[in-house]
Amino acid sequence: MAKKESSNKSFVLRVDAETMDAIEKWAADEFRSTNGQLQWIITEALRKSGRLKKKKESKE
Repeated sequence: MAKKESSNKSFVLRVDAETMDAIEKWAADEFRSTNGQLQWIITEALRKSGRLKKKKESKE
């Protein structure tokens, strides 16, 4: 198995308790980790705003 290059960066994020509770519940509903849910939310917002290009879909 080929190693996947990691280009992830870590940072601290401060979120109020009510928002964090909502994110954690949403993540659980989607069967994602809280971190995974936050990554998804940010990526979707960037795509919708046109600030991040859509990934090319692979044809299999």
